[in-house]
Amino acid sequence: MDWFSTAWFSARTLGGFEWEKPYFLYFLPVVPLLFFLRWLIHERFQQRLSVAFARADVRSSPVSHLRHLPTLLMTLVIAGILVALARPQRINERVEQYSEGIDILLALDISQSMLIRDFKPDRLEAAKQVAQEFVQGRSQDRIGVVVFAGEAYALCPLTTDYKLLNVYIDEISSKLIQVGGTAIGSALAVATNRMRDSNTKSKVVILISDGDNTAGNLDPFTAAGLAKAFGIKLYTIAVGREGQVALPEELGGGLIENSIDETTLRRIAQIGEGQFFRASDNQALKEIFNRIDRYEKAEIIETRFKDTKDFYQVYLSWAIVFFLLWMLCKNTFIANILED
Repeated sequence: MDWFSTAWFSARTLGGFEWEKPYFLYFLPVVPLLFFLRWLIHERFQQRLSVAFARADVRSSPVSHLRHLPTLLMTLVIAGILVALARPQRINERVEQYSEGIDILLALDISQSMLIRDFKPDRLEAAKQVAQEFVQGRSQDRIGVVVFAGEAYALCPLTTDYKLLNVYIDEISSKLIQVGGTAIGSALAVATNRMRDSNTKSKVVILISDGDNTAGNLDPFTAAGLAKAFGIKLYTIAVGREGQVALPEELGGGLIENSIDETTLRRIAQIGEGQFFRASDNQALKEIFNRIDRYEKAEIIETRFKDTKDFYQVYLSWAIVFFLLWMLCKNTFIANILED
């Protein structure tokens, strides 16, 4: 007996439904119009019997208004049938998304040459800023950081705690490693060691440097081949501008002639089946990270569960009740036998 409640006719209840066949609802305003047209035709063509009464004998009674009850009940019957035909429903839709994510390691050169100011404010700070923006644009991916100069070590392990990761990136400076040089091979080895036990389908290393391999005991091409053996894709980014560049005060200041050796980084990207990029300013570096961000997207599997419950039985039941009441009225004094 849950259907036996006037709450089913409230605006809130009706507004909360999804309608499978809403075009039936457009006929609802037509129902009272049809009865109104019937009344007009009846008034125009009905036969009248003239009977004279004294004004004192003509009295109005509230009971006389009951003659409209059968028409009202039939209106409700038709309206209930139309609402039932429109199939009111409540749909509970649940969406489950699953993504395996990607393991990404940022290998960042922090040697003193990264303090050169052909970027704003310098190469290292520009790389840190773009790396943080890259991290914020990811979701469900594990990201870690490796820093290197004459030596290399993992600054932050693979994590999905991006707030903690950005704290680590903020703290990066050229003073973290005292040994001078650029140990690209060692950086790739540390990154590979951190990712070799990963079971994700996609593993990526993004290596940012401004020079050739000048330190470390491991050849960078051998390290790149080792990374490839563990299914790691290598992206390399060479940062720096050709020509005269400004040195920071801690490096003596002034201008020096700068050149970038792209050979090593190009070969590493080729071995690692990734891509090599060249960034000569902040905007170019940002665009490179945006491209890598588009390349390395985790596949998201979406499953939708839809539970649909019909409520047309409620309004059909009410229509039957109104119809039975209408039938009952036709057999009482309320009905006008002469009109029927």
